[in-house]
Amino acid sequence: MKKLIIALILCISFTGNAQVKVSPEGERFVSMVEQTLNAFYEDYANSTNYDSIMKALNYEANEIPQFSDEIYCQRLALMDNMSPFEFRCNTASLSIVKYFVANRRNFARVVLGRSAIYFDMFEEMLAKYDMPIELKYLAVIESGLRPQVKSRAGALGLWQFMYRTGLYYGLEENSYIDERMDPLLATDAACRYLKKLYEIYNDWNMALAAYNAGPGNVNKAIRRSGGKTSYWEVRPFLPKETQGYVPNFIGAAYILTYHKEHNIIPVPAKLHNSQLDTICLKNAVRMEKISSVTGWDLDEIKALNPIYKTNYIPKTNPPQCITGPFVEIGKFIVMEEQIYGPEPVTVEKTDSTVTLADGDSEDEKASEETPLVKPNVAANKVVYHTVRRGETLNGIAVKYSLTLRELMDANNMSSTRLNAGQRLKIGGNAVAAQSVPKPVIKYYSVRSGDNFSTVARRHGLTQTQLKSLNPRINVNRLDIGQKLRVK
Repeated sequence: MKKLIIALILCISFTGNAQVKVSPEGERFVSMVEQTLNAFYEDYANSTNYDSIMKALNYEANEIPQFSDEIYCQRLALMDNMSPFEFRCNTASLSIVKYFVANRRNFARVVLGRSAIYFDMFEEMLAKYDMPIELKYLAVIESGLRPQVKSRAGALGLWQFMYRTGLYYGLEENSYIDERMDPLLATDAACRYLKKLYEIYNDWNMALAAYNAGPGNVNKAIRRSGGKTSYWEVRPFLPKETQGYVPNFIGAAYILTYHKEHNIIPVPAKLHNSQLDTICLKNAVRMEKISSVTGWDLDEIKALNPIYKTNYIPKTNPPQCITGPFVEIGKFIVMEEQIYGPEPVTVEKTDSTVTLADGDSEDEKASEETPLVKPNVAANKVVYHTVRRGETLNGIAVKYSLTLRELMDANNMSSTRLNAGQRLKIGGNAVAAQSVPKPVIKYYSVRSGDNFSTVARRHGLTQTQLKSLNPRINVNRLDIGQKLRVK
C-alpha cells in the first residue's frame, strides 16, 4: 500500500511539473489518481474515531469530566518524563490546567481543528532543528494557530514576531508581502530563534520566558533572584505577564494532549496538511483572477496564503508561490495560460507603439485615488510613460512590475534622475496586465502618555522607520491628537 501511494504521488508530481497539455486519456488517469489520493488523505485525516473513544469512556455529549488533583499531577508527570520541558505540577500550573479544561474547551476544539493544517509542518521543522516536539503548542498560546492575527503591540503571525525580531531572522516585509504571516517561513524563523535562546539559557522553560519577555528582562530577573538559572526559581522576578506564560504553555500542552479524556472533540478540519500542494508563479496575478478562472474559492485562497497583505501577488525573483488543495493546484496548472492572460483595457495605439494617455489635471487627480490599471500590451509593442512632476524612477518601475535596473537598461540610463515631461520606454514583454492596488497608508492619532518610541513599538516600527514616514515631525514633542503616519 505504501509503495502504491508513493507511486501515485510521483505521478502527480511529474504531471504538475511537466507544463504540457494532457490528453483526454491522461486527464482521466490524473483525475483517478487525485480521487484515490484524496480518499486516502481523508481517511488519514479522520483516522481517529471519536465516537468509539467517547463510547469507551462512557461520556454524555456535553459532559465535562471531573478529575482529582492527583490525576492531573500524574498526567503532568507522564508528560514531564517524556519531555525536556519541566511540566511541574505546582500551584501555578495546576490552576491553569483546571482553568483550561473548564473554561477553554471551545478554544481547544477550534485549535485542534486548525492543527490539522499546521502541526505536521511544525513537527517536521522541529525535527529538522532537533528541538522538542512540544514546542508546537507554543503557537497555540501565541496566536491560536491564526497566521494573520496581530497583537496590540504589533506582533504578527502564528509565532507573533515583532517587526525588528522578524527582520533579524530573515522575515521581510513590503507593501504586498509580510513574511511573518507565512506559516512555513515564520515557523523556520521561530525554530532558529528558540534554539538560540536555549543555547543561551540551557533550559527550555527559560527559553520560553525569553521568547515572551526578551532576553534583557530574563537577565534582569536572574540578577534579582541572586543568580538562579532555572525558570521556577527565577519566575517570581520576571514581569507579571511572563510569570503566567510558561503555566499557560503547560495548560495548552495538557489540554491538547488529554482532550479525549476531557470529552473535547475537535472541530472538523476542512483540510489536512497532507492535502496541500504548492506552485510557484511565473508572473504577477490577482487572487480574483485565479478564483474566476479555476473556480477556487477566493476566501480559501486568501486563508491558505496569508503572506500576502492584499489580493495582488507581485512578480518577484525568486518567484512568489501559492499553496492550496492539490486538486485546485492541478486546475491552476491546466489553466495557467488563461490565469496569466491580459485584462481587457483600452489604450491609444500609433502604428507599432502604444503610448499611455497622460490626461489632464483632473485625470491625474483621479489616478491618485484609484488603483493603476496597466495597459494590455502585445509582446511586440512598446509602452511609453510620460514622467509627471514628483514621480521617481523607482516608483515608475514598481507601477509596471519592473526592477529599477530593468527600467534603467530599457532607457540606457546611468542615473535615476528624472525631468517632468520626460518619456520613458517600457518594454511590452515586461508589463504585467494587472490592476495593482496602491499600498495602504495608515495614520495614528497621538494619545495622552505617548512618545515617539512607544508609538513606533506599538506599530512594529523602529524609531528610524517612523521618522522616515514623518520627516517633518519633531520627535521630542508630540501633541495629543497629532497625526503620525505609521504605514
